[in-house]
Amino acid sequence: MTHVHAPRGGAPVGFITELDGVEAASVIYLRLWSDGPKGKHAVRQDFENSLGKMRGQKALASFEDLYGLCALHGRRPLMRHAVNCKCVGADEACFANFIAAAATGQREDAMMIATLLVRPDFAPVITGLARDFGLTLMRMNVHAPQTMTSASKGQPRSDLPAQQPVTLH
Repeated sequence: MTHVHAPRGGAPVGFITELDGVEAASVIYLRLWSDGPKGKHAVRQDFENSLGKMRGQKALASFEDLYGLCALHGRRPLMRHAVNCKCVGADEACFANFIAAAATGQREDAMMIATLLVRPDFAPVITGLARDFGLTLMRMNVHAPQTMTSASKGQPRSDLPAQQPVTLH
């Protein structure tokens, strides 16, 4: 008898609300970019609205290169959850920690994490791109996600996306 195992990279390890701003934004942008043309357009618009057209395009190019190298030279495909899922999968947590470590100058840690994502010979390249992307997120002044209800009124927050019942885990 053979056992079918779900890919471990999709296993939930936490919640998006437990991440800081850079980590949460890393996960959300990864999900959006992976979600197809509408998601890619949303990422592009967000970068340009936050940074201006020129800086936004530069940030987008850096993210595209990072994503592309992870996809092309990854040890395996990165698992992700649905865009609006409140869970964070193991691969997403790894990606978020990688971006945060690179952006905060923890190069050795970032390089080690990079080897979990891609072949070791590509670790230095994606670490540089991760640093650029993480610093961009810091310039955008991204904030950690809040709980799903407004503390002051007990009402659902209108600035958070609606939850989808289907996730990729």
